[in-house]
Amino acid sequence: MMENVARSRAILPTRSLCSAIVLLSCVSFLFGGCSIRKRPSVPWATAVQVRPAVQPRPATVSAVSEDPVPELRLELPPFPPRLFYVRSMPPRPRAGVAPANGGNETEKLEAPAPVIATQLTPQETSVAQQQTNQSLKVAEKNLQSARGKNLNAAQSDLVSKIKGFIKDAREAAQAGDWSRARSLAKKAQVLSEELVGSL
Repeated sequence: MMENVARSRAILPTRSLCSAIVLLSCVSFLFGGCSIRKRPSVPWATAVQVRPAVQPRPATVSAVSEDPVPELRLELPPFPPRLFYVRSMPPRPRAGVAPANGGNETEKLEAPAPVIATQLTPQETSVAQQQTNQSLKVAEKNLQSARGKNLNAAQSDLVSKIKGFIKDAREAAQAGDWSRARSLAKKAQVLSEELVGSL
């Protein structure tokens, strides 16, 4: 029995020490409050004004001497006083020189520019002529059917476009450019059919 009493007295200080630690931690938890609801000890308004103190670095002597960066000087030539000339008035028109040939200059200016056209074989040329003439006949027939009727703005615009395509197709045919004449006549035919459909 003595052993139990001695053992219980030896255990008593360690129990009391453990219970004291648990009790202190519970008390500190209760009085500490919620960490989320706690306000910071330093107000944010003054926290911005606080600057950290920079500790000076101790001077260390290194075995390798560091060369300072050489100072580079950029030498620019002096700028000119004016970079561009500003005119206060528009330039004067130059008078034309009279031609020495007696009017051949105007004939040279009025000469038509050369036309680059695809080379068609004689068989392709005859087919293009037939298609051009057929498309022109259809377009003119459709224009005749629209004559004398009241046309709205869109329809009268179509009529003017059709007439322009017919005129250009005839000019291309006279110049011998049958591929261009065929495409222009086909455009006139398609537009004239659209015009007749809208009447």
